[in-house]
Amino acid sequence: MVQGPMLLVILFVGIIFIVVATSKFKLHPFIALLVSAYGIAFAAGMKPTEIGDVISQGFGGILTGIGVVIILGTIIGTILEKSGAAITMADTVLKVVGEKRPGVAMSIIGYIVSIPVFCDSGFVILSSLKKSLAKRSQVSAVMMSVALATGLYATHTLVPPTPGPIAAAGNLGLENQLGWVILLGLVISIVPTVTGYLWAVKAGKKYKSKEDLEALELDHDEIREKYDKLPSAWKSFAPILVPIILITLGSIAAFPTKPFGEGGWFTLFAFLGKPINALFIGFLYRMYRMM
Repeated sequence: MVQGPMLLVILFVGIIFIVVATSKFKLHPFIALLVSAYGIAFAAGMKPTEIGDVISQGFGGILTGIGVVIILGTIIGTILEKSGAAITMADTVLKVVGEKRPGVAMSIIGYIVSIPVFCDSGFVILSSLKKSLAKRSQVSAVMMSVALATGLYATHTLVPPTPGPIAAAGNLGLENQLGWVILLGLVISIVPTVTGYLWAVKAGKKYKSKEDLEALELDHDEIREKYDKLPSAWKSFAPILVPIILITLGSIAAFPTKPFGEGGWFTLFAFLGKPINALFIGFLYRMYRMM
């Protein structure tokens, strides 16, 4: 079996295949991952009779550790998307940042919304807000699009409960330390968000799009009217913040110094801080507020 640097080269080629297959040829990510797994296995010299078992064990191991967490995170994101909570989040951030800084607002909105909501869905949901804000502020639509997209992708790829970072944590054996993964992800994702905003400002000065020339087809206010009643800011943010806070407290409770002792408080926070329990509580809270 192949060892050393050559194995890294094979892995790199497999990653390139996944990127090209999904982005250029629109192959479903699951199929692309599966084909890449087989390709890497054969190229690395694994015994053909073992390849299927290894792939099944890897996939099954991930689902065992974080499968329910991924499902709950996806459900919460879908609820926030369908209920209009993402619109409320965007409006809340705009009130704080102000419409005079539309690019900053778009980056922050993307950074927050993409924690529970898939980045592609978030971009579609917030597209009308981006267009109307660009028109009202008389700024480049290219700048707004890039700022929103980079903000969305930064947390989508680094902060649970989106599936990607959870799966990465599972592969690294960190499924029981998601609190740290979340905290570090939130901090580290600030760097690509800021970098994306700076690039957005530069790109907005250099490039133009059809949106800069076309009239706005659908105003943000019209999008708001499509929902019977938008949830409040607290109802919108709570399903994200509550699980994150609980998971963080669970990680703190597990410190070697035992800051909550070893009695009732430790047991409570250790239970609530389990990712599956924390996300289920966030889900139950959102369902309760919808009743």
